[in-house]
Amino acid sequence: MIIYMINEQNYSATLTSDAFLYYELKQVLKLKVQGLTDAQIRETVIDENIFQYKSKKSASRLLSSVMRRVRILDDNLIKMVIDEPIEVGKIVNLYAIMKTSRLFFEFMNEVIKEKLEYRYEILDKKDINIFFTAKSEQSDIVAGWSDETISKLKQVILKILSEVGIIQEIKTGKLSRLIIPIELKEYLIGLGDKIYIQAMGEYTD
Repeated sequence: MIIYMINEQNYSATLTSDAFLYYELKQVLKLKVQGLTDAQIRETVIDENIFQYKSKKSASRLLSSVMRRVRILDDNLIKMVIDEPIEVGKIVNLYAIMKTSRLFFEFMNEVIKEKLEYRYEILDKKDINIFFTAKSEQSDIVAGWSDETISKLKQVILKILSEVGIIQEIKTGKLSRLIIPIELKEYLIGLGDKIYIQAMGEYTD
């Protein structure tokens, strides 16, 4: 299993086109457990239009993002996505997004965790704006992104939080704590990934 070290990752704006991609992740994992290589998975997804996209170009671009997530999931986590209820699979996908996106992990760890820890019920636009302003001051990479890119990233982050259930409704920004199965929680902690569980707003002590 490939482990991505958050502190060693550069900031990236690829999240603008990644989105949640839970359905796509699950389809690729089903191919993986059949024993297909990465090259065979790519060929199958594109040729058979597994993602059911109109454009092969879109499928190819998003497949690259999905494969990054696939590579950090071990056999047990893959099995959870495929076999467990959708709510569990979505949490594993959220974990994979955090593992492969420094920006998203830091948003979860610095904004969402604090909101849930102190029982703040609403994620305001100003919370997101403050986060991006801080990142622009800390990183030349983020400072170099266009206003359009920043705006798109804000939209995608909200959409991901909505699809996993942390935000009940994007318009209101009302937050909800995830119900993380104890088995998944303990497994991720056992992997040394307690920080990701905590970033989801979950207590670990």
